[in-house]
Amino acid sequence: MKQLVLLFSVTVIAITALSQPTKQDRMFTVKPFKIDVQQSVLDDLNNRLRQTRWPDAPDNAGWNYGTDPVFLRDLVAYWQNGYDWRKQEAALNKFPQFTVEIDGVSIHFLHIKSPNANAKPLLLVHGWPDCFYRFHKVIPLLTNDYDLVIPSIPGFGFSGHTAMTDDGSAKVFATLMKDVLGYQSYYAAGGDVGSGIVKSLANLYPENVAAIHLTDVGYPNGSEDWSTMSPAEQAFGQFIQQWWFREGAYAMLHATKPQTQAYGLNDSPTGLASWIVEKFNAWRTPGGTLEEHFTKDELLTNIMIYWVSQTINSSMRTYAVGAFQQLASGQKVNTPTGVAVFAGDAPTPKEWAERKANVKRFTVMEKGGHFAALEAPELWVKEVDAFFKSEGIK
Repeated sequence: MKQLVLLFSVTVIAITALSQPTKQDRMFTVKPFKIDVQQSVLDDLNNRLRQTRWPDAPDNAGWNYGTDPVFLRDLVAYWQNGYDWRKQEAALNKFPQFTVEIDGVSIHFLHIKSPNANAKPLLLVHGWPDCFYRFHKVIPLLTNDYDLVIPSIPGFGFSGHTAMTDDGSAKVFATLMKDVLGYQSYYAAGGDVGSGIVKSLANLYPENVAAIHLTDVGYPNGSEDWSTMSPAEQAFGQFIQQWWFREGAYAMLHATKPQTQAYGLNDSPTGLASWIVEKFNAWRTPGGTLEEHFTKDELLTNIMIYWVSQTINSSMRTYAVGAFQQLASGQKVNTPTGVAVFAGDAPTPKEWAERKANVKRFTVMEKGGHFAALEAPELWVKEVDAFFKSEGIK
């Protein structure tokens, strides 16, 4: 039995814009959603943290062997004695949240309507190992000009535990935007897994997706004809090959044996924190310490969403269900595309981006990493907003 209690209003929203039949007479019931974690879950969490069986570590290991043992001990101590989930829970519940069942999968999403009657709809899609929380800082910066829809990817956060391919998630989000919320044309932006989903959306539903913004467009996989690639693209391909040897083991595990590590990560909060914070450290803006880029509260709130929803397994399984498949996300996007390459991400050259998308704006950012909307929200918003305002929804 799940220990997480999700409280829904018994009142069904029947507003036309939110519950509208399609041509196939499909009806959608949108329910208000509130995060409300049982105290017994928090008590159990504290017990598990207190009973962590710590492994040994080389002297002065730092981040050289994976997660820094000194940092993790400090984070876990703060988790037990300083972190306030109820405060974070209340802050998240200030955003209007909903759930709706689409094709048998429960989808959790934030829907923040702009006070501006001329606001444009904008879908924001997160990646791994973060969640909808990636975008919480940019919401107040965007709501003057955009209606924001921020879903939890299937298999992540408070959506159902169904792992889907990029194409599968794209189809669900297309239904959410058009048939549930009534947006006939909209923008979409994403990063990491979200980039793939947004690319699938643009390729599968070009009549609805007016423009997209990406922080990564995909990577060379060795199947390319190098004779057609520029020197910058060839250097990028070599970089990615080396990166996979140094950093890519997690993705191969997710794509081939996600169930194996799920037992430990779903059982041990310290293990879960280690698996996640190592990526936040590796994929941030270079230089300084992890806490100079993300606070302990930010790191732990993201981890907590995985812990209380028990979605680490289904989130990792997303890699497996999409592995070794030909998907729409792998095809070139003809929809107008903006690309921002942040300092902590792979150094994508413009020529490579243009192979993958109809690039109308390409910017190399001096600050920010893989989780740019969380790490450098003002810079991310400035770039995304400038691109979408240059395009206009047709």
